[in-house]
Amino acid sequence: MLAGAIAQQVEYSPLTTSDLLDRLAAHRALGSVPRAQLEWLLERSTLRIVRPGDELLPVDVPIRSLYVVLSGLLSIRVDRGAGPRRVMEWGPGDVTGYLPYSRLSLPPGHTVAEEDAEVLVMSADHFPEMVAKCHELTAALVHIMLDRARVFTKNDLHDEKLISLGRLSAGLAHELNNPASALARTAKELAGSLLGMEEGAFELGAARLTSEQRAAIGHVCARCEEADARSEPTPLERADREEAVTDWLDRRNIHGETATLLVETPLTVDALDYLDQALGDTLLPVALRSIGAGYRVRALTSQVETATARIHSLVAAVKGFTYMDQTNIPSPVDIGQGLADTIAVLRSKARAKSVTVTLDVPPDLPTVEGFGGELNQVWGNLIDNAIDAVPESGHVEVCAETRDGLVVVRVSDDGPGIPDEVRANVFEPFFTTKPMGQGTGLGLDIARRLVRQHEGHIEVSSRPGCTEFRVTLPRK
Repeated sequence: MLAGAIAQQVEYSPLTTSDLLDRLAAHRALGSVPRAQLEWLLERSTLRIVRPGDELLPVDVPIRSLYVVLSGLLSIRVDRGAGPRRVMEWGPGDVTGYLPYSRLSLPPGHTVAEEDAEVLVMSADHFPEMVAKCHELTAALVHIMLDRARVFTKNDLHDEKLISLGRLSAGLAHELNNPASALARTAKELAGSLLGMEEGAFELGAARLTSEQRAAIGHVCARCEEADARSEPTPLERADREEAVTDWLDRRNIHGETATLLVETPLTVDALDYLDQALGDTLLPVALRSIGAGYRVRALTSQVETATARIHSLVAAVKGFTYMDQTNIPSPVDIGQGLADTIAVLRSKARAKSVTVTLDVPPDLPTVEGFGGELNQVWGNLIDNAIDAVPESGHVEVCAETRDGLVVVRVSDDGPGIPDEVRANVFEPFFTTKPMGQGTGLGLDIARRLVRQHEGHIEVSSRPGCTEFRVTLPRK
């Protein structure tokens, strides 16, 4: 029965059987039920008049009654962490509350009256008799339950996807901000460097170099490019070279911007000696300014290319993760690419905790038939949970393999593990061990639903220091 507080919010009216029976016979959901069974329902029901704003089903009170809406409007608002949202409405001709064979024990949200409503209420205590005697009534209510389950499942998936994308957006904003800021800064610096390169080119043109001198400058520039293409020098090697070049320039009284630019280049003292012998004291400073300015422009151009490539790869990862440009029909899904895209969009979160995420996928991993966006939502939930579970500087391992004609994906972490008393509940809806506001309790439940829709299964094993979720899917 409902709590006393709720009883104070409703008005009770005595049943007028003939009037209510006619109204039930015209009811959209129950009108096809034989009249004798509608009479049975009326004999065991009470009519409630609910006023606007009254709460019919509190979120913390178990549901133990069937509600047949005769007039008015009821709605349910659910908060999955993104604020209350109206997910369903019931008007004349609808049925809600506890239904036969339903596993729903508590309302997922607050059910309130939007306007004056007449609601017929029957206790679930009568359900065993109803199932035994009123077959058509039971069947009608079961169909209503299935339709309601589909609506709530769709809303749960929608809410969880929005929350997941909301969590990812903060990390992606940070990931995109770094290369975007570098791009803006480099582009601004590039404008000044281009001016310096033009001035150096004018000076070289006015110097009337011989073909041998031009060849010497070209040779030194080529050596710079070759040095850039080779492996990156160690910090110690870089410091030794910069010190040697600075001493070389000081001995020739070459300072200021020219010296600063040359120190940043990969030029060695041997290359500078070669250029000194080819050009002489007069032309050497002019050539060095031009070489330094040209190298700086090329370096900045390379930074622009790196930043834009990073932005492009992040956008591609987001598109791959969401399958935003794919049709909503089953198709071959590249599991390895989906895992890589998921890790890419979660990398900022992992970096914030200094968590190492590794991926091991064989190049010949077969595809599976299904919906890539939904499977990526599974990978996102599992990897995101693993990052949350591990301590600072922890490790998350993601791997995939083929076994007995199936594709098996494993997500493991070195966190504290899942306690035995909790492990049996991790896939239940609304169950979460995270603090209030940090988890909806729907992630693993939805992951299991999505895996089952792909004819696969998901399981978990855990001990202190190692928790592993395994998803098994049929290969295409």
